[in-house]
Amino acid sequence: MTDDGTADTPAAMGPRLRTAREQRGATLTDVSRATGISLSTLSRIETGRRKPTLEVLLRLAKAYGSSLDELAGIAPVPEGGPRIPVPQRAGGDKVVLPLTRYVGGLHAHKHVLPAVDAPPARPRQVSHDGYEWLCVLYGRLWLALGEQDLVLSAGEVAEFDTRTAHGVANAGPGGPVEYLIMFGPQGERLRSRTPALGRGAR
Repeated sequence: MTDDGTADTPAAMGPRLRTAREQRGATLTDVSRATGISLSTLSRIETGRRKPTLEVLLRLAKAYGSSLDELAGIAPVPEGGPRIPVPQRAGGDKVVLPLTRYVGGLHAHKHVLPAVDAPPARPRQVSHDGYEWLCVLYGRLWLALGEQDLVLSAGEVAEFDTRTAHGVANAGPGGPVEYLIMFGPQGERLRSRTPALGRGAR
């Protein structure tokens, strides 16, 4: 029998499941409550010490708004072109639109935070392996990065090691906030191939 690379897929899903959870701003406790899977089981699966069963994967896929193929990193591209990504609801009415299939390496999401009527509390912070590049498209985004508090407007960019505690919120009050995220779960970064040119350069 040939090795098609799927034999190790269940054990290798731990990092993907952790990334899927963290990209939605959910804690292990949140997922445990939503799925009925124990904290210890979730922790062992994410660290690769336990292979997830089909029942567990089905519960996680439903909680994360993903397919089993996407969680396994083997989602095929249908004939005629890539799939149209399906918006996913995260906590607090945030909408996450995957822009790439998760197959490891850099992947992209568009996030939309709803409008708020009053200034929010400081964003809840999380930390995890990886590197993130964030670009605001519309509105004003509050980025709590470690002990720093930054308010980014449309066109402004931030990049940081996600092992630094971080969190975001609509800096409001006002309209919604839209922003792009490029995330490298293993620390992958964007690489510029062109030199910065002055405004007067031709």
